[in-house]
Amino acid sequence: MTHKVKTISPQEAWKLVQDEPRSVLIDVRSHMEFLFIGHPVGAINIPWIDEPSWKVNPNFSTEVRRTLLGGISCEAEGGCAPIVLICRSGKRSLEAGELLIKEEFADVYNVSEGFEGELDEHHHRSTLGGWRFHNLPWEQC
Repeated sequence: MTHKVKTISPQEAWKLVQDEPRSVLIDVRSHMEFLFIGHPVGAINIPWIDEPSWKVNPNFSTEVRRTLLGGISCEAEGGCAPIVLICRSGKRSLEAGELLIKEEFADVYNVSEGFEGELDEHHHRSTLGGWRFHNLPWEQC
């Protein structure tokens, strides 16, 4: 069976995380973005690209697998735990999701608008879409 990354809205992602206790919400932005811009409540930070090199994390899928250990990843009858990926606007998380599919993860979702959404005409984020725009639960340090 060929699997694909499923793209869902921020609202659908929040509902999935609430309705499926095995689901894991992974924020793939850099550590700095995760901490200082904010992140969805309950998200785990596994950067796809991070400082200081700003290169793709060669251990990304390994870190995701490590996060899913403990029996929550797959069950004989219940399938695999949904992995919900989010970034700033939905682009990095889609790339990360495509890698996970290649690495044989089965139930991978991308949050289409990301945490902050696209830039508006004034080059501001969180005004056109994104997790924060839709007033979903988030926090920052």
